[in-house]
Amino acid sequence: MATNPSYGRRAFLKDSVISTVRAAQELVTHADASAVETAAPSVRPDWLRPPGAEAEGVFLNRCTMCNDCVTACPPGAIAAHPVDGTPILYADQSPCLLCEDFPCISACQTDALVPVRGIDQVRMGMAEVSHRLCTAGQGCHACVSKCPTNALALDVASLRLSVSPEACVGCGICEMICKTVNDRVAIRVIPARQGARIAP
Repeated sequence: MATNPSYGRRAFLKDSVISTVRAAQELVTHADASAVETAAPSVRPDWLRPPGAEAEGVFLNRCTMCNDCVTACPPGAIAAHPVDGTPILYADQSPCLLCEDFPCISACQTDALVPVRGIDQVRMGMAEVSHRLCTAGQGCHACVSKCPTNALALDVASLRLSVSPEACVGCGICEMICKTVNDRVAIRVIPARQGARIAP
């Protein structure tokens, strides 16, 4: 086979470098694609357990990921955790509406969710207010009027919200309301499993 006399050592090296770079780019592209396919889905850490949930360790031992509580939840607030399949709620998206008869608890056959005497016995978490972000001083108190357990109060003198640890059950209704009416969410529910200061 005839060799092109104009194709010298410099051209050969240039083509070799280009071929090596292209091969490396393809390798990186394939590696990135594989990493995306095998990476676990990103999950927000602020999820809540359904009402009646036992302490996290006990709950995880008892829960069989059967989804009975998910199916039984009338407003569809309970969802399956995208990684382990256990039941969770996101307060700012679909809070617990504290159904009178707690069908989610009734549906649980493994005692991962245990009966409660009433909504005041639910302990999902504890609401915390960021006074820096709260617009109570501008006249907003939508969360106060919507709280099902009267756990929120507005101090008229200071125009600051307070949360009663004895009354707050961590349902998340306040967080969803705040997100709906404000640009920035000033009240968040700290999940019980994250050490929220929950009254007995």
